[in-house]
Amino acid sequence: MNKNNSLNFSPFDQEQLASYVSLRDGETKLGELVQFEVSESTQFVILGISEDIGPRANNGNGGANNAFDAFLSKFLNMQSNRFLSGENIAILGTIQAQSHTNNVNELRKKVTDLDDLVIGTLSKVDFSDKQLIVIGGGHNNAYPIMKALSEQYPALHILNIDPHADCRSLEGRHSGNPFSTAIFEKIITSYSVFGLHEQYNSKAIYEFLEENNCSKTFFEDYLDGRLLSEDLAKFTKEKGSCFGLEVDLDSIERMPTSAFTPSGFTLNEIRTAVRQLSSEKPVYLHLPEGAPKTNEEKTIVGKALAYLVTDFIKSTRK
Repeated sequence: MNKNNSLNFSPFDQEQLASYVSLRDGETKLGELVQFEVSESTQFVILGISEDIGPRANNGNGGANNAFDAFLSKFLNMQSNRFLSGENIAILGTIQAQSHTNNVNELRKKVTDLDDLVIGTLSKVDFSDKQLIVIGGGHNNAYPIMKALSEQYPALHILNIDPHADCRSLEGRHSGNPFSTAIFEKIITSYSVFGLHEQYNSKAIYEFLEENNCSKTFFEDYLDGRLLSEDLAKFTKEKGSCFGLEVDLDSIERMPTSAFTPSGFTLNEIRTAVRQLSSEKPVYLHLPEGAPKTNEEKTIVGKALAYLVTDFIKSTRK
């Protein structure tokens, strides 16, 4: 296979682990206790996706292929302690998709191939008593995640915290239309998007959301005093626990992402939201669109993702 146009899944193993974990006498790191295979004792399954073809196919910025690696370097070196030991976590591996073309139509065809690989990889795991965590890549991967899990959860509700609804037309697959694709294929029961930025969604997007009975809130309303915690509580009360949680890192202000924004939720606000929602034991957590390029950006994105994942795991166990 041409390395410049590759698409593959690589299981996580001891050799990869050793390249990330810095051992220290008297300490135990999460990386020393995580599993490499899904077993009966596994409660949380982590899948990494290293690609930026989805955002680029949507005329966005590259860099989303770096997020999972940045996450591993921080998450695996966190301490294993009374708050989180790591023994019930399995790292499934990494899906990698790479293409150096700038032709949008070719990139969109590649995203379709990526969809198939993500669906095939996740369909091999029984998630009836486990929760999935997917990290990295573009928001295009929400579609294959929903598609794979809808086979096991036919009444799946989706909550997306995102400045963009990602319900663009079905003009070929990319990071801007995972939810409109899922709605069109009727693989989800409902779609809610919280924190939309008023001027960054088109008239057609708003009409699509209304025509398909999608719930929405606006970030500008939170600036005026509306409480995100109340909207989240209302969502879980109405939808129950059979829901997938999508948190686009674009929603966090000044986070290095595919669609950087200087105005948005703080990282602490998103951590609070994840902790609140995780107590309801959602089916999965998806953290896309982190796009670090420099070493400083990799530290920021890696630590942010590590905090969000540990918040999700620890709050789920309560």
